[in-house]
Amino acid sequence: MSRSLLIALAIAAAPAWAQERPTALVIHGGAGVIERSALSAEEEKAVRADLDRALDAGHAVLADGGTALDAVTAAVRVLEESPWFNAGKGAVFNAEGGHELDAAVMQGHTRRAGAVAGVSTVRSPILLARAVMERSQHVMLAAAGAEKFADEHPDIERVAPDWFDTERRREQLEKARQREQAGQATLPVTYFGTVGAVALDKHGHIAAATSTGGMTNKRWGRIGDAPIIGSGTWADAGCGVSGTGWGEFYIRSAAAHDICARVAYRGDSLAAASEEVINGIVPKLGGDGGAIALDAKGNIAMPFNTSGMYRGWVRPDGSRGTAIFADD
Repeated sequence: MSRSLLIALAIAAAPAWAQERPTALVIHGGAGVIERSALSAEEEKAVRADLDRALDAGHAVLADGGTALDAVTAAVRVLEESPWFNAGKGAVFNAEGGHELDAAVMQGHTRRAGAVAGVSTVRSPILLARAVMERSQHVMLAAAGAEKFADEHPDIERVAPDWFDTERRREQLEKARQREQAGQATLPVTYFGTVGAVALDKHGHIAAATSTGGMTNKRWGRIGDAPIIGSGTWADAGCGVSGTGWGEFYIRSAAAHDICARVAYRGDSLAAASEEVINGIVPKLGGDGGAIALDAKGNIAMPFNTSGMYRGWVRPDGSRGTAIFADD
């Protein structure tokens, strides 16, 4: 038997796990009340362009054989730089007129995770969250402690707190203050924001990342679900989730972990698990929002119960798209 024939037979007999697996990526720019009438054609075009830029950044990593962790980091960094989303440059204002940024990242097959909460001078909170995971023995650092940790790592870019300011977010703060002064409840929140990404790489590994500015007019150092592992961010060997919504209810339901637990322990499909948690459990508790989820086969779920959720995807077959409204 010829050597070339032996090689061909060996390749044909190789187990599936030895061959490269398909990759996939899903991102979100936040769920909430997003009215068509309030979003001009030019604004919608700009939002979709930034979603596409994030997809390009993350998918380029995967296409080059990179890791899911690098892919979600790359995608979220692009979204943090966009003023259209409630993270990084477009972060909402707190009650004092400042910004308190949160982020988390998790690697599924190792269960390593890193998170930061309440930072105000870190240009890319997702990079600091990853540094916590890779360069410390901790999972979450908050406020002054997280800033001090950043001081020890010169590669973490810093900016003045007002770098995050945008006029759109200032107008939202003023409206929230006016409602508050008029004795009107500031909740439920009409727009949540938050950005996130979940990726599957050629090794079959999954990672998830989430970054947010939190809630407009928040006070007392409020922290939502995004940086809390298992609530707004989760990844394991078979599933990854990034949430966006009314964080208190995602915390109370451990929403991100619950989706993946249903897949792992009950054998639910990703679609069924995501639907039950996001459109079943969370609303029953009184909350709303959405999530993106991805499993080890490359299946993608993007459930939400608000009028819109900024989202984008690249499926294992290479098809891709962006969407904003429920009927997109």
